[in-house]
Amino acid sequence: MTQAVADRQHLNIEIIQHGATSWINIQQPGVAEMHYLKEHFNFHQLTLDDCLSVVQMPKLDQFEDHIFLVMHFPRFNKETRITQACEVDVFAGANYVITIHDGNLPPLMKLFKDSQGSQAIRESMMSQGSGYLLYRILDNLVDYCFPILNKVIDNVNQVEELVFESWNPDVIREMARLRHDILAYRRIVRPQIEVIEAMEARRFPFLRLNPDIYFGDLADHMRRIWSELEDLKEVIEGLYDSQGSLTTLRSNEIIRAMTGIATVLFPFLIVPGVYGMNIALPFEQQWWAFWFVMLVCGIMSFSLWALLKLGRWL
Repeated sequence: MTQAVADRQHLNIEIIQHGATSWINIQQPGVAEMHYLKEHFNFHQLTLDDCLSVVQMPKLDQFEDHIFLVMHFPRFNKETRITQACEVDVFAGANYVITIHDGNLPPLMKLFKDSQGSQAIRESMMSQGSGYLLYRILDNLVDYCFPILNKVIDNVNQVEELVFESWNPDVIREMARLRHDILAYRRIVRPQIEVIEAMEARRFPFLRLNPDIYFGDLADHMRRIWSELEDLKEVIEGLYDSQGSLTTLRSNEIIRAMTGIATVLFPFLIVPGVYGMNIALPFEQQWWAFWFVMLVCGIMSFSLWALLKLGRWL
């Protein structure tokens, strides 16, 4: 057993070696894993501390012989039904790529396992050097954004249909959840565009990769995702406005109906009220006085109802 293998035997570190290129994957890192990197690589202590930070903003740090990336990618939480950010820290040098994450990104874990188990996949990903390997890892993570985005689009389309079918409080709650989800997704994507555009603009001789072609491709994908999210944000805000207008219209119709009912029943309040006064009134001693009052009230109510119908107030 070599010294390097012995050093990482009890650590959350896995390594794939193909030719001169290494992919080191660290899942759920701790102090011991950072100490291993400190001993075997020329990394600044502050970058290693960033890997253990609970929340670290996306960024690109360039050093003489390597780059350090902090990036966030979306993961849909099935319990809260809200898209959440998962951080991936990456070191990339002339002959290695190191990915550090908490294990909550299925595409990254699947890509590493597939590379471990398939010579053909290792050949396709790692034979062109560390720069191309970095591109393939990031491209896989960016592609993972699209199924989540498509799910959000489908949810918005479903809510859009329900808004105009019937008034339902559940639809309003679903719109609020979708709005939260879209805003959360936007907060994840926007900083990534700046980081990838910075990678596209700079030159990294030790990666031996044309950034305009490869990182430019990633930047185009992220800008497309951002554009879709902007459209979804406008759609959901428009649905909010439409739902508010429909709710106001429904309230006005209910108030108008209640007002009409109160108007029609008004004679049954005023006429019996008059006969309830302690003064002498016509026919009060007659046995048919009650039916006479009801008849008068009914005629007055019917007249008011007919008047409201003719005026299209009911």
